[in-house]
Amino acid sequence: TFNFFRMSHRKFRAPRHGSLGFLPRKRCARHRGKVKSFPKDDKSKPCHLTAFMGHKAGMTHILREVDRVGSRSHKKEVVEAVTIVETPPMIAVGVVGYIETPRGLRTFKTVFSQHISDECKRRFYKNWYRCKKKAHNRTGQKWADEAGKESIEADFAKMKKYCVAIRVLCHTQPKLFKLRDKKAHIMEVQINGGSIADKVDFARSLLEKPISVKDLFAQNEMIDVIGVTRGHGFKGVTYRWGTKKLPRKTHKGLRKVACIGAWHPSRVGFAVPRGGQFGYHHRTEVNKKVYRIGVKGDAKSASTPFDLTDKPITPMGGFHHYGLINEDFLMLKGCVMGPRKRVLTLRKSLLTHTKRSALEKIELKFVDTASKWGHGRFQTDAEKKAFQGLLKKDREA
Repeated sequence: TFNFFRMSHRKFRAPRHGSLGFLPRKRCARHRGKVKSFPKDDKSKPCHLTAFMGHKAGMTHILREVDRVGSRSHKKEVVEAVTIVETPPMIAVGVVGYIETPRGLRTFKTVFSQHISDECKRRFYKNWYRCKKKAHNRTGQKWADEAGKESIEADFAKMKKYCVAIRVLCHTQPKLFKLRDKKAHIMEVQINGGSIADKVDFARSLLEKPISVKDLFAQNEMIDVIGVTRGHGFKGVTYRWGTKKLPRKTHKGLRKVACIGAWHPSRVGFAVPRGGQFGYHHRTEVNKKVYRIGVKGDAKSASTPFDLTDKPITPMGGFHHYGLINEDFLMLKGCVMGPRKRVLTLRKSLLTHTKRSALEKIELKFVDTASKWGHGRFQTDAEKKAFQGLLKKDREA
């Protein structure tokens, strides 16, 4: 018997262009990265917070020696790109208790602190200078009289009795960033570890107090970064999906998709690449290693045991389009989403790390602080003056 219906072989391999896992590719509704899931709670550990917020300042590079037995790079020096995220302290202004329902978690009680700064109140208004500025006046008055205090104590007692998750309302301090922002970014941060009663007491102890980034993260820890990518506006199909350009002589343009579907079904399928919004999408990047946690006011924040020069992390001339780093900061391996000045949410990892690359101890040999504006030759201002001599204005001074 002859098989007359044997299919011919395929002439070219044609996997699809672009991932369908990120549909719809449209502009994000929120500017701040949202934590969609917090790490799993372990009651045997002490109470701790699980997320923080910072602003992307810029990138530089470091030199270090790899300590990974079995790797080809073991005991060799490598140069790696790092991102600097400025993370001034956040302020806790509220406690939220969640109860379990058949449809998931639901807020049960919310208690705000007595004093809330204007930076935080700005977030509750669309137009600050025309509003009455009366947000949370009554919640502040509750703490002053006896009846109010009793209702607050009753709310905390109900949280301890009924709630299954406790989160703290925290806000950033724009005045410390030296950016154009005046509105604070507010987010709920889940408390993990300990019993519910311990969580409530821990949250209560944080109210109106600054929370430092070093209270959450440690050097060599793997963390996740959540944010919104850099926006590129409306882009064509070749740029947006990476489809192949058509031949040179194509009528009406060649940066197109030749066939967007069959006659029937008589509609364009969702998986067919089309032009549209590119960038400004919400993304989560996992497993970013913390190479260094910098402290405010440290004049040696970019010094190492091998490079003893006294130099702060800010490069000569500042991080371009950002400025100086005056507060605490995190140095993360590699790049993160978004342009400089973009607000980022930093979350503790959801995973238990066992890989050697994740557990490797990082010891930096050199941190680059040369100017990022051009071909930076000098690491510090003193080094530049020693080589080039003093400028006229410095001699006169």
